[in-house]
Amino acid sequence: MNVQDLMRLSPVIPVLTVHDLAHAAPLARALVAGGLRVLEMTLRTPCALEAIALMRAAVPDAIVGAGTLMRPEDFEAVARAGAQFGVSPGLTPALLDAAASAPFPLLPGVMTPSELIAARAAGFTACKLFPAQQAGGIEMLKALAGPFPDHMFCPTGGITRQNAPAFLALPNVLCVGGSWVVPKAALASGNWAEIEALARDAALLASS
Repeated sequence: MNVQDLMRLSPVIPVLTVHDLAHAAPLARALVAGGLRVLEMTLRTPCALEAIALMRAAVPDAIVGAGTLMRPEDFEAVARAGAQFGVSPGLTPALLDAAASAPFPLLPGVMTPSELIAARAAGFTACKLFPAQQAGGIEMLKALAGPFPDHMFCPTGGITRQNAPAFLALPNVLCVGGSWVVPKAALASGNWAEIEALARDAALLASS
């Protein structure tokens, strides 16, 4: 499965940060039960790699990827953990080399037209616009559609339940990345019913 196929599976990819390993499996179950199968676990906590492995083992229907890939060695680590795709906040020559030999597809982050040209030259047809709101948000995506009409995006950063529909209405947006589906308080208290309900609502958002 290539990265565009993954992006088309769900209008929202939850961007997850897990501090307590005990939350990993029930969190994945709640999100998948709500209709969101594609999950991005960020490498922002010491237990992130273990959380990826636990989610893969506990919820076979989940497609678990790793976010915040910033070093070549990150690719090797998340591959061992069982990650099925990768997401990076940017793209460097070292990351390109690592991505070329990785056993999973990469969704690279870009913020400027020059970065997008470099990503396209490397063979990428879809990118994460990050940070989306700070990069210009909807107007930036509309502007990029002119010179790059065939390039697809997953805007991430500043995406909320309120503005997600406007992003998803754009023809060059296949999905959005967002953390609103997993509120910190709900995660900390283990309120899986609330998270499942938010996931179900997010799964109903339509992409153009």
